[in-house]
Amino acid sequence: MRAILVVFAVAGTLSLSCVSAMAQDTTKPATDNTKTNKRDRNKNEATADQAKNNSSDRDTMQRIRKSLMDDKSLSTYAHNVKVIAQGGKVTLKGPVRSEDEKRTVEQKATEVAGSGNVVNQLTVKPAAKTSSNSKTRS
Repeated sequence: MRAILVVFAVAGTLSLSCVSAMAQDTTKPATDNTKTNKRDRNKNEATADQAKNNSSDRDTMQRIRKSLMDDKSLSTYAHNVKVIAQGGKVTLKGPVRSEDEKRTVEQKATEVAGSGNVVNQLTVKPAAKTSSNSKTRS
C-alpha cells in the first residue's frame, strides 16, 4: 500500500479521494450488548462478582479455567468465558466461536463440576466476515 501511495505522490496525482477509495474500511460497528446487560442486571442471574469465595468453589473455578486455557484448540473467546461457581453449581457465560466450542467448554466444566452442576449460558459469536468487495469512487 505504501509503494502505491509513493508512486501516486511522486507522479503528483495523489488526491484525498484516491487515498480514501483505496483504503479499506477497518472500523467496526459498536457492539450492542443491551440485551445481555439487561439479563445480567437481573438479581436471579449469576454474575462473576457473585462467585463464592469458599475454597471448594474457588478450586472448581480454577480447575475449569486451567482446563480451558490448556486447550490450545479453543479460541480466545472460549479461553475468556466467565466461569461462576456458587455452592458447587457452575454457570458459564460469554461468547464462543462455534457450537462445537460451546459443547467443548461445557464438557470441560462438567468433567470438573460433575454432571448436572453446569448451567451453559454461552452464546455463539462467529468470526466477523471481511469484505473483499470495496467500493471505489472516481
